Amino acid sequence: MSFIESLTDYQIDTLKEIGNIGAGNAATSLSMLLNRKVDMHVPAVRVVDYNEMMELAGGPETIIAAVFLRIEGDAPGNMFFVLSPEEANGFVKQMTGLTEFSITDAEPNDMALSALQEMGNILAGSYLSALSDFINVLLQPSVPLLTIDMAGAILAEGLLELSQVSDYAIIIETIIDDQEDHNQPIRGHFFLLPDPDSFPKIFNQLGVMDK
Repeated sequence: MSFIESLTDYQIDTLKEIGNIGAGNAATSLSMLLNRKVDMHVPAVRVVDYNEMMELAGGPETIIAAVFLRIEGDAPGNMFFVLSPEEANGFVKQMTGLTEFSITDAEPNDMALSALQEMGNILAGSYLSALSDFINVLLQPSVPLLTIDMAGAILAEGLLELSQVSDYAIIIETIIDDQEDHNQPIRGHFFLLPDPDSFPKIFNQLGVMDK
């Protein structure tokens, strides 16, 4: 059994706690960017297999918007932030005020794409900063890359290295709630795909390997 498959409830709770700290930092950044109150929280963290991950994304042929970045530093890996087109459109409308557009248009609005990429950059940077502070290990996100394509095509590359040792990934559910405009909360998912040796390093640093 791989390390990812053997994570305990205590270790998952630790990841959730770190996720909520990162979400709080991201909410502060988004509130300043949007000039209004934004709340974020992480209701669930799960370890899922390849089929469950694709199901969360809506199936391999479902179009998704995904911000990809490479985690560099002492515990490298890959990270995706995944939204359905509807969720992505909703966020962009809140962020930019644009109403007559869709990210699935043949020629999407450049401002809309920039807004999504910046959101991914803020969320990923906040989460990795919280994780890095907890474990006192250098973790740096690469420049984010926004892709709009079928889920199977987007996620396959990130899983390529991981699948050599495991078919599992860590999913961090994230809810963004723009309270002032009373819009529907936006629900997205982080797909955290650590390199084979990274998560034992992380949990050794957290001191929860034997919980």
